[in-house]
Amino acid sequence: MLNSGSLTRTAILALLTCGVVFGQSLEDNWGSFLHYTAISRFDLAKGHGEQIVAMQPDPTALLDLAEANPEGYQLLLRMHADSDELRQISGQVLDLIEQGRFIRRTDPKIISQEIQRLSTTIRGRIAAEERLRNAGEYAIPYMLAALADSDRKNEFAFVTDALPKIGPGAIRPLTAALQMDDSAVKAEVIRALGRIGTMEPLPHLKYVLENDRSQTCRELAESAIRQIDSGTLQVPSAELFFRLGEAYYNKHDVLAPPAELDFANVWFWDADAQALVREDVSKAYFNELMTMRCCEWALKADAGLGKSIGLWIAAFFRAESAEMAMPEYFGAGHADAHTYATTAGPEYLHQALERALKDKDAYVALGTVEALAVNAGEKSLLYRIGTSQPLAEALSFEDRKVRYSAAIAFAEAGPVTEFVGSNLIIEHLMAALNQEGADQIGSELAQDYAMRAVQAVYQLALTRNRVVDLSLAQAALIRATERAWPQMQMPAGQTLAHLSSPDAQRALWAMAMNEANGLDVRLSAFASLTLSAKLNANLLLSGQIDGLYALISSTEADPQLRAGAAGAFGALNLPSERVKTLILDQSKS
Repeated sequence: MLNSGSLTRTAILALLTCGVVFGQSLEDNWGSFLHYTAISRFDLAKGHGEQIVAMQPDPTALLDLAEANPEGYQLLLRMHADSDELRQISGQVLDLIEQGRFIRRTDPKIISQEIQRLSTTIRGRIAAEERLRNAGEYAIPYMLAALADSDRKNEFAFVTDALPKIGPGAIRPLTAALQMDDSAVKAEVIRALGRIGTMEPLPHLKYVLENDRSQTCRELAESAIRQIDSGTLQVPSAELFFRLGEAYYNKHDVLAPPAELDFANVWFWDADAQALVREDVSKAYFNELMTMRCCEWALKADAGLGKSIGLWIAAFFRAESAEMAMPEYFGAGHADAHTYATTAGPEYLHQALERALKDKDAYVALGTVEALAVNAGEKSLLYRIGTSQPLAEALSFEDRKVRYSAAIAFAEAGPVTEFVGSNLIIEHLMAALNQEGADQIGSELAQDYAMRAVQAVYQLALTRNRVVDLSLAQAALIRATERAWPQMQMPAGQTLAHLSSPDAQRALWAMAMNEANGLDVRLSAFASLTLSAKLNANLLLSGQIDGLYALISSTEADPQLRAGAAGAFGALNLPSERVKTLILDQSKS
């Protein structure tokens, strides 16, 4: 917390620019805000800060005031970092100042003037280069336009000299511009990328070396690569693009967009206009979008580089985890990550899953597991990457949803051989049936997993799977038949019919005889009881058989229920004494 003793008297006097009443001008309010902040009258300072924001001032005018009083600007930064009273309003004022900084950096008129100033005096050129460096990537489209303009040939040498001096911020637009048709300008872009000297443009330069029709551009690309890292001359551009994509995916600091802005730019080359265009996107998924673009370039360079597909899928899922609309350049009707993932096939999904498991990225892991559940068979589910089996490892992942989805994927595929961790399949299916973790994943999702789990268990029962021990799920299935939830009761009962267990068969009887259940549930239970009797013979108690008999012989019971009970009674293959009684009870002779 700042107090009046934290600044010298000289510094305080330097900040005093107005009286103690609220000023009417931006300059007055700015000065008063700093003054009352410096003497720890935060209540008054806050009022002047709010007036600054309410005025909706020209951000560049506020930036001018901040630059004219650097001590005051530093005070504002300290308040934003340390003061509970002034943190919010200081942040709002700082946002306005940064808007002014951005406007000044990106103003096309100012940038164009500075480009023209490059070809004036030495002093003018130095100042212009500094301002263009501050403009960064925003200066590149105008500089390239100047180079391509035949009426501005006298500026050509000065612009090409300034181009690499923009620094690393120029790389993304410059690499996008390598798609231009103008070989003369492209040659200068290649030279500039070599002089900037960072690793990022290497795949783009290698692609030019491998594919460009201009021998001059190819030779310049080779020279630029040697300037940066000659060892990469032996590496295909597709592999270099993949490595760059991984660097973006892993969020390497050297690839980060400018920190002072809350968005980042993705650059494209408009082939029709022969010009650079950009789309600003959220930093929340900028790295993922750039990863996807690198993978796309890798596949353009070598369609057989399948690992780029796995990385692209992982990046798309992670971009979706930001829970934001995809950028406009995706276009209308662009499919979601799940659609691409299910189309891609198990090999690439396992690559994405392995990456997600290593990163402990639950969102990507869940997306890839759900896609594997759609398109993978038993063999492909156990696909190996080196010594690892990603989906088998997903059964032990820390995120409950991933574990449930992996277990369901295996169950639906019908494993025929045991593997390390196969015992976890039924464990997670039981947990899903019991809706364990509903407080963590939400009751609605827990119910959805319970429904999927019971269907998966039923599928295992139908195929008489020998890898997954369904008897371990019996208690969970019986509890499911006792819930007033028909969508769970009926498949649970159908599964119990396949278990050779007295408790399973007796649970079916209870479900069928329970008058609180709906007609459809009771009829389904009788059908399951009938199947259980056929598969496992009679496992009912005597009193339960009597209950069936009473229902069959009742003239008041629903005819469908009587028929269902009769089918079950007959399937039990009871001794003749039981059947004789039923026949004689209806006899009229």
